Amino acid sequence: MLRTYHNQTSTIMCSYLPDFRSFNRTKGGLIQLNHGQPQPLQYVVNAAFLASLFSDYLEAADTPGWYCGPHFYSIEVLRSFARTQMEYILGKNPLKMSYVVGHGKHYPKRVHHRGASIPKKKGVHPGCKGGWTWRDTKKPNPHIIVGAMVAGPDRHDGFKDVRRNRNYTEPTLAGNAGLVAALVALSGEGHGVDKNTMFSAVPPMFPSPPPPPAPWKP
Repeated sequence: MLRTYHNQTSTIMCSYLPDFRSFNRTKGGLIQLNHGQPQPLQYVVNAAFLASLFSDYLEAADTPGWYCGPHFYSIEVLRSFARTQMEYILGKNPLKMSYVVGHGKHYPKRVHHRGASIPKKKGVHPGCKGGWTWRDTKKPNPHIIVGAMVAGPDRHDGFKDVRRNRNYTEPTLAGNAGLVAALVALSGEGHGVDKNTMFSAVPPMFPSPPPPPAPWKP
């Protein structure tokens, strides 16, 4: 059963590599896991986390890499994929835009988020439609929602900092959970996300080599 899941996961990891062209990439290098549809970053950060996690698993199993058909790839290929995708999100992209609010000098100022976009006023509690006035304004959000990752760019690396267009500026729980997981997985030294050595309990994928033979005697 473990080998079955191992093989399935290996195939998914192969699909992330540019050699196999399972997914397109923007000119800036962002993988299009949702095939060019809006809000791509929530998929990218979770893929970066899984790639880092699988590389930790292989390292814990004393396996230097994995096969994609007849081709062998080292675990560093997975970590490089995860790093480059996260670097794109944090600002290494054609627009030099950080898609994480509050990170760097250039990040979205009109995030599609009710709490961030409605100014605080004592005694005033806008109803469901009462927030539309601030949703539609072109002014920057009065509150900076630090650490929130927005939906992201389009398939041409373009981005519109427009609060009303959630396809660019909406943060999601799924996206930000993946963001935190990916950043943790890529931080620090040694085992990456496997700091508690949880993979040490995983049985080896391949049998241990036999012991050396006894000294030969005539």
